[in-house]
Amino acid sequence: MAGFFWMLGLTLLAQGFLCILGDVEVGCKKWVPDTQVKGNIKCVECHPGNRVAQQSGTNPQALCTPCERGTYTLKSLAFECASCTQCIGALVHLKDCTPKSNTQCGCKKGLRCGNAECSFCVDECGKGQEPTKKRDCAPCPKGTFNDQIHQKCKPFSTRCPDPTHIIVFKGNISSDILCEFPQPPTTLPVTNPEKPDGNKEHPWPMESFAAIGALMMCLVVFIVLVSALIHCNGKKEKAQRTPSKTPIVISNPSDEPRTLIAIECSFHEAQQEQGNSTESLISKDSEQEFV
Repeated sequence: MAGFFWMLGLTLLAQGFLCILGDVEVGCKKWVPDTQVKGNIKCVECHPGNRVAQQSGTNPQALCTPCERGTYTLKSLAFECASCTQCIGALVHLKDCTPKSNTQCGCKKGLRCGNAECSFCVDECGKGQEPTKKRDCAPCPKGTFNDQIHQKCKPFSTRCPDPTHIIVFKGNISSDILCEFPQPPTTLPVTNPEKPDGNKEHPWPMESFAAIGALMMCLVVFIVLVSALIHCNGKKEKAQRTPSKTPIVISNPSDEPRTLIAIECSFHEAQQEQGNSTESLISKDSEQEFV
């Protein structure tokens, strides 16, 4: 009877722990008969979040007990619980610690977790870089690249995956080689030139008509200028050759010699170029005088 009350008390205590700890189930999950003590059992696996309270006993729930506040365990048969991690420094608190899980931490912007548990942070390496043992980043060595975030650099590919493609880009620290299908060479269409046809009249281009018109205009202007020059020169020569029209009064011939001398002098003053005419008049007057 006393044993029944003792079992009832443990059950109530376990339910109280379940209310406090959430979904943590109290006690041993799997057990086997204890070969050393007759009637006892030995726990081989505790419920998650429980540690071994005693190795052998008659009650499975008494063999394992939940971890205390601020501690946790991930082992199936742990004798001690570990302390919950504190998110300090570059770590950022994401989720509270429970008896069956540790505190979940993250890293500030620009950093990332250095291990699976995220117990420390390292610099986040971008494309073209890789993480180092010093928890910083270094550029990819020559002949390698990295096109992912916070990954190790990889060597360049040596050929295209498709054998019909060719390499069009040799790659850099953040990109592998690029391949494309080769483009066919562009060829201009070949046209057969037309044979010259003697009977076919070729139209004159507009430039030829313009040149001929300009030439004709220049020729007309030249002819007009030459004509005007010749006309002006003719007028000058005519003005120079025209004698002065001074009236010459020729008196009737007389027998006196003075009259003949006066007539001869007047002819010489009026027109010197008509010397022959004057001499003829004098000779005629002389003939009349002697007559």
